[in-house]
Amino acid sequence: MPSWYQGKIRYQLQDPTGKTKTINEAYLIDAVSYTDAEARLYKEAAANTPDFSVTAITRMRLADLFHFEESGETWYKCKVVYITEDDKGREKRIVNQMLVNAENVKQAYERIEISLHSMLIPFETTDVNTTKILDIYPYIEEERIPSNLRPLSEVVGQED
Repeated sequence: MPSWYQGKIRYQLQDPTGKTKTINEAYLIDAVSYTDAEARLYKEAAANTPDFSVTAITRMRLADLFHFEESGETWYKCKVVYITEDDKGREKRIVNQMLVNAENVKQAYERIEISLHSMLIPFETTDVNTTKILDIYPYIEEERIPSNLRPLSEVVGQED
């Protein structure tokens, strides 16, 4: 299960008129710890951002993240409430936060509904809010196997 961290950076940018503006940006990073999140944020943001500093890293509790390739530059945080029954037959409400990219609030709501349409438990999307997240960096496990190693089955077949 991914552990999501929201990292915020700040840097100075000079516009064509010579005025200096302070830019604040937020990113979402899938990492194993705060330290890993900070290191990955430095690695990812350093590629296209001038001299910057990390101002905050906070854990973001998300039940799920839905990324649609077609369109949607803006990320929306959606509050989804599931209604279940406990062992004694009492109604229990479970609140989950989900993130989805879309062009507007209506499309974000529709994308959440489409993504969850196969759920057997009744649910309700109660809130859809715009976030300041610019980009998502999912965790990608690095290749740790040296390139000169081959599977045993290939080596045994060559000896005969």
